[in-house]
Amino acid sequence: MKNIKYQPAGQFESTRFEKIHNVEFNSHIEASLVVASEIAALIRKKETAGETCLLGLATGSSPIKVYDELVRLHKKEGLSFKNVVTFNLDEYYPMEKQNFQSYYHFMHEHLFDHVDILPENINIPNGELEFDEIHQYCIDYEEKILEMGGLDFQLLGIGRTGHIGFNEPGSHINSGTRLITLDHITRVDAADSFLGIDNVPRKAITMGIASVRNARRIVLLAWGQHKAGIIKVTVEGDITSEVPATYLQQHENTTFVLDYEAGSQLTRNKTPWLVGPCEWTSALKSKAIVWLCGQTGKSILRLTDTDYNNHGMSGLLAQEGSAYNFNIEMFNKLQHTITGWPGGKPNADDSKRPERAQPASKRVIVFSPHPDDDVISMGGTLDRLIEQGHDVHVVYQTSGNIAVSNEEALKFAEIASALDTESDLKDEILKELVSGKEHQADSTNLRRLKGLIRRSESYAATRYLGLKDENAHFLNLPFYETGKVKKNELSEADIELMIGVISKIKPHQIYAAGDLGDPHGTHKVCLEALFESLNRMKSESFMKDCWVWLYRGAWHEWQLHEIDMVVPMSPDQIVKKRHAIFYHQSQKDRVMYQGDDDREFWMRAEERNKTTASNYRAVGLADYAAMEAFVRYHF
Repeated sequence: MKNIKYQPAGQFESTRFEKIHNVEFNSHIEASLVVASEIAALIRKKETAGETCLLGLATGSSPIKVYDELVRLHKKEGLSFKNVVTFNLDEYYPMEKQNFQSYYHFMHEHLFDHVDILPENINIPNGELEFDEIHQYCIDYEEKILEMGGLDFQLLGIGRTGHIGFNEPGSHINSGTRLITLDHITRVDAADSFLGIDNVPRKAITMGIASVRNARRIVLLAWGQHKAGIIKVTVEGDITSEVPATYLQQHENTTFVLDYEAGSQLTRNKTPWLVGPCEWTSALKSKAIVWLCGQTGKSILRLTDTDYNNHGMSGLLAQEGSAYNFNIEMFNKLQHTITGWPGGKPNADDSKRPERAQPASKRVIVFSPHPDDDVISMGGTLDRLIEQGHDVHVVYQTSGNIAVSNEEALKFAEIASALDTESDLKDEILKELVSGKEHQADSTNLRRLKGLIRRSESYAATRYLGLKDENAHFLNLPFYETGKVKKNELSEADIELMIGVISKIKPHQIYAAGDLGDPHGTHKVCLEALFESLNRMKSESFMKDCWVWLYRGAWHEWQLHEIDMVVPMSPDQIVKKRHAIFYHQSQKDRVMYQGDDDREFWMRAEERNKTTASNYRAVGLADYAAMEAFVRYHF
């Protein structure tokens, strides 16, 4: 996709659907640099004029790269924060400042401890107040902003409920700083950071809608596919208290800064033919015909000229000549994505198949970010590859230790202790587990135990599918080993481990998780590690014969028009995949990092695979029980 120039709100030319100025970038990193540059320019402008710069700041994952860039500008380019006064949007209540889940801790960790801002110029709502002190505190917080002349710039994120700050659905347009009860969805989204929803505070202190709208400039950040739905509602929908962010439609200097995924549901991206003339690329044709089938309730071969004309596709029809011929072309294109031979069918014409026939037996790497993504996301395909005689290797990129609860670990530690009471190490782990300190980072020894639990479950699942133990590899990438939800940056050590295993196996096929909607980011980092490794290795002779296939994780599936290969599963295979997932017992029943879906992973996987099959059936293709989908990545 091409870049959209970042520009002030007053210069924005919206489509007839859009009510808030928004710009879209290829990545959140690129977008964050631009936003940080605007903030830096404002700080410098105010400094030159001898004025104080008042910044309203947000927390959460969205602004992290903005803060990273501001820190870099301070250290490398002399950006000073001595004339800056900050007011943070919100804080959980009750919440101690030094708790690593507090926004006080977040802001100091990501920004304040690394720049020259004066401590007395930092204002963050106080989560340590007595309850009867909160009302007056909120009045004073609001008054201080007004006395200093109001916010020059307000940085925002957006929640899936449409909240800005912690202004949940129902918040009034004139609301000020106050104590608020958090929506259940907001608490679910925060559950990962708190190691479970039971630990998420039920209340928070937040600046109000009026407080935010009084800022002279507002920039809202949104990254990832999981924000796409609420962005569409906010940008294109009516103003309503049920989606508090829609109040920003009435602000004259607001910009929503999006990455490609967050903007994917906007009409101009999802169905551009409804906005105006468009370039009918091959990908857009596939997208349009699948959409048209959904709108009309017809299969591809039943679509008529009238269907195209009545749904904004007269330009496509004029280009293609007639619905009849175009329907057949698109039917065949989708039909050719279906294969029961994910490694290629030996001695067969492969000109209409998604994979090559030769070599008949391929060396295959299945990269699994966590120790269960292989069977959750492509268990049926993995079974086929092993059954059809390919040299399959499953490579688990991280230990997955953080996703094992203390209760689950305690069971294993007690069993081990009962078998061997002489081990001091077991005693240390048992002492840590029964101490009740749930909110601290795990020790190295406890992480090792939890990692071993995930490893033993992985062996059990792959053995069940017929994989030899020596073909299961555990990289334990260092970026993951923090004991916290927050991970380290990708390092050279991570890349070296990835390159090492690829060089050793010399694969003809690589399967990897292409799921950027992973709520805790591990899939994204693992994918970045793969892409960087492939980029460095592309000159290697064996890489010329290597194809890369991306599967989706537990949170989203590829859309029908995106799919390059889809592997059908029989009812028996569905059950076999389910049983393979069951071997990951520590992830059953009470999933610690489930994102916005409280079902177990096997339930999500089955429904997703059945839905893919249903979507193929709906456009008039073969009727299967379930299907696993893949997109080819060209490097």
